[in-house]
Amino acid sequence: MKIAKVIVDVPVMQTNRPFDYEIPRAMTPLIQKGLRVVVSFGKGNRLLQGYVVDIVDKQAVSTPLKPIVDIIDLEPVLTPELLELSDWLAKSTYAFRITCLQTILPGVMRGSYDKVVHVLQPDYPQLPTFLKQAAPVVLDDQVGKSELAALLKLRQAGVIRFEYQVHNKAKIKTQRAIMLSQSAESLLQQAQALPERLKKQKELLHYLARQTADADFVWVKTVQSLFSASVLKTALKHQLITIKALEVKRRVLPDKRVAEAPRQLLPDQKRAVAAIDQATNNKLAKVFLVEGVTGSGKTEVYLQTMQRALDLNKSALMLVPEIALTPQMVQRVFQRFGNQVAVLHSGLSEGEKYDEWRRIREGKAKVVVGARSAVFAPLENIGIIIMDEEHEYSYKQEDTPRYHARNVAIHRAAYHHCPLVLGSATPSLESRARAQKGVYQLLRLPTRVNQAPLPKVQIIDMRENIEQHQTLDFSRALSDAISVRLAKKEQSVLMLNRRGFSSFVMCRDCGYVVKCPNCDISLTLHMDTHTLKCHYCGHEEPIPKKCPNCHSNKIRYYGTGTEKVEKELQEMYPKARIIRMDVDTTRKKGAYGRLLKAFGDGQADILLGTQMIAKGLDFPNVTLVGVINADTALGLPDFRASERTFQLLTQVAGRAGRGAKKGEVIIQTYNPDHYAIQLAKSQDYEKFFRTEMNIRHQGNYPPYYFTVRLACSDPEENKAAKAAFSILKLLQPGLSQKAIILGPSPRAIARIKNRYYYQIIVKYKQEPKLAQTLDHILNLTQKSNYRQLQISIDQEPLQFM
Repeated sequence: MKIAKVIVDVPVMQTNRPFDYEIPRAMTPLIQKGLRVVVSFGKGNRLLQGYVVDIVDKQAVSTPLKPIVDIIDLEPVLTPELLELSDWLAKSTYAFRITCLQTILPGVMRGSYDKVVHVLQPDYPQLPTFLKQAAPVVLDDQVGKSELAALLKLRQAGVIRFEYQVHNKAKIKTQRAIMLSQSAESLLQQAQALPERLKKQKELLHYLARQTADADFVWVKTVQSLFSASVLKTALKHQLITIKALEVKRRVLPDKRVAEAPRQLLPDQKRAVAAIDQATNNKLAKVFLVEGVTGSGKTEVYLQTMQRALDLNKSALMLVPEIALTPQMVQRVFQRFGNQVAVLHSGLSEGEKYDEWRRIREGKAKVVVGARSAVFAPLENIGIIIMDEEHEYSYKQEDTPRYHARNVAIHRAAYHHCPLVLGSATPSLESRARAQKGVYQLLRLPTRVNQAPLPKVQIIDMRENIEQHQTLDFSRALSDAISVRLAKKEQSVLMLNRRGFSSFVMCRDCGYVVKCPNCDISLTLHMDTHTLKCHYCGHEEPIPKKCPNCHSNKIRYYGTGTEKVEKELQEMYPKARIIRMDVDTTRKKGAYGRLLKAFGDGQADILLGTQMIAKGLDFPNVTLVGVINADTALGLPDFRASERTFQLLTQVAGRAGRGAKKGEVIIQTYNPDHYAIQLAKSQDYEKFFRTEMNIRHQGNYPPYYFTVRLACSDPEENKAAKAAFSILKLLQPGLSQKAIILGPSPRAIARIKNRYYYQIIVKYKQEPKLAQTLDHILNLTQKSNYRQLQISIDQEPLQFM
C-alpha cells in the first residue's frame, strides 16, 4: 500500500505534522512529492487542501486510512529543495509548516474554500427559508453569528450537513483565438468557392490567408476590430474557422529592450568579480560582502557574476529590498539578459505573480529579480545569489514566519553549493562583524566608477534656523540651493521620512492630541483626503473643527509630513515641477515605476519622498540632495537607531553627483553633533563601524549577543501581561546564568489594532537548551485556555517597537 504524508491547511500545533492518507490505486502513478491534493480531515470529513511531503510503503495499518480525494496539480509545485526548505524554515522561525509552505508559494496557490449546506430533512418545520430549495446552498461570509449558531443546531439535529469544497485559485489567463490550421492557398480556395452573397465571409478568409505568413492563429479581438460579430458567427456556423481559448502570459518585463554590453571594470571591481567567479566555478557556498561606496559600480559586479553563472548553464537569483528599487534594477538586468529574466514582488497582481512563478518553475526564466519573497523562487541549479542593499530592514518578515531573507539565501546557497553576494555601501553591523571574523569574505569598492568625488555634504543646525524665525522645514541654505538647481535646470531630491501632512493634531488650550481608538499612537493628518489616519491599523476619521476634550477651536497641526512639504515647495517655487513619492502616492499598481520614469525623463525638477527614494536610484542630472529632518529615526527607543540614521543619510547622499556634474548634500538636523550624522557627512563607514561596535559591546547588544523576542498579545491588557509572566517562568529554567532577560514589559507602542502587547527580550551567546525551551513554550501556548491570546517568537528581531 502506498501512503502519502500530507501537511493539511490548518495552522495549529496539533496539525503541525504530516498525516497519513491512502493513495487510491488510480492515483498511484500521479501522486508525487510536492503536489497539492484535496483530503478529508477530522470527524466532520471537512475537505482541505494539503501538500504531499513524502510517499512511503506500508504493508498494513491498524485502522483504515482515508484516501486522497482529489489532485489539484498535474506537476509538483514544490521541488525537493523547497520541501526541505519549508521544514527548515518552520523549525528556525518557530512557525507552522503549513504557513511556511504557503509563504513559499504564490498567494493564488493557497486553499480557497466554499462551505456548502446539504439539507437532509427538507420537511423539517424550523428550516430557514434560504435552505428551502432543491440545490445545495453555498454560505457566504455575510452569514451572521446568530444564523451560524442556528445552522450548527440544525447540524447537531441531523437536519443538515456541511461540506467544504476546495477551489484552485491559480488560473491561467486565456484569450480567444481563430486557429489557422490551413495554408494560405487552402483558405483562398475556400473563399473562391463561396457564393457572392457571402461577400464578408470571402473578405474574412482573404484576411486570414494574409496572416498565415506570420502566425498559426489570429486573436479574435483583432479580427473583431475589422469584421462584425455576425460575420464571425456565420464563419463558425459554416465551419470555415475554429476558435479556441489560448493561454496568454501576463507581461511584467519592459516592452522595449536596448541590449547592454558588459561595462569596463575598474581594478577593484575586477578583483571582486574574479573572487566571486572562482567560487561559482568551484561550486563553493561562500558568502561575500561587497562593501562599496555609493556609485562604485556594485550593480556591474552583480551583472557580470550573474553572467558567469549563466555561462555555466546555471540560474541566478537577485534580491532588492523594496519595490521602489525594482523598476530601475529590472531595467538594468533586462537590458543585459533579455526575456530570460523573471520578476517577483508585491507590486504585481496575483495573476502576474502566478505567471512569473510558472515561467521560473518551467525553467523558461533563468534570472530572477525581486523583493524579499523572491528568495523562495522555484529556481533549480542556482549558480549565484545576490542581495543588494543587504542592510535593509525590509528583508526581515515581520509576520509569521518571521524569516530574514539573508538567512534563507545562505541556506539555499549551501544547498546549491553556490556563492552568496551581499552588497551595500553601509553593511549591517552583523554582516560587517562576520566579515571581520572571516566568516564572510570582504570585498571593497572604495571609489566611484566615474572617478567623481563623493558629494560635498553640509550640515545645517536647525536650532539656529528657529532663532532666525525662518520656515521650520527649510533652512536658508537648502532653499537657496534648490533655487540654484531650478535656475540651472538640474534636479533635486528631497527626503523626509514621514508621510502625511503633519504628524499629529493638538489642542493649544488643553494639550489634547487626537489618537487612534485602536492603537496607542496619534493620528496623522492627510489634507488630500481631509482626514486623520492611523498608519498602523488604517483607522480614518474627519479632521475635528473643535477640540473633543475642551471644545476649544484652537486645534492646530504639528510636525511635518511629505504632503505638507509638497505644499510649501509649491508656494516657494510656483513654477517647479514636483513629484511626491510615499506610500500614499504609490498605492496604485505600477505607480513606483511611472513616477521614477517621469523623474528620469526630466518631467520634474524636484523628487520629494520618504526613505523609498534613498537608495538604488541613479539619475545623472540630480546634483542636490536635501534631508529635511535627519533626526526622525534618532529618537526611536531602539538600539539600532544610530545605525539606521547613518545608513539612511549615507544612502540618500549617494543619490547626488552620480553623473558628470558635481553633487551637493544638505542635511538639516537638531542634533548636528551626533556621531551618526557627523560620520554620514564624511561617509566614513569604517569609523562608524568601530564607534557603534564599541557602544554595542558596552550595552551587550548584537552583534556581540544574539537576541530573541517573545511577544504576547490579547484584547485585554491584564491577560497579555499575565501570559508574559507565565512564559517567563517557563523560559528561565532553560537558560544559563549568562543569558540576559529584559521584561516582561509593554512594547513601545503598547496597543495596536485593539490588542495589547507585552514582550520579553532574551540576549545570549550560547544557550544549548534555548531552542528546545522555545518549542516547549510554543506547544504549551497552543493549548492555552485564552482563545484570544497570541504568542509569537521572533529570532533576531530588527524592530522592538
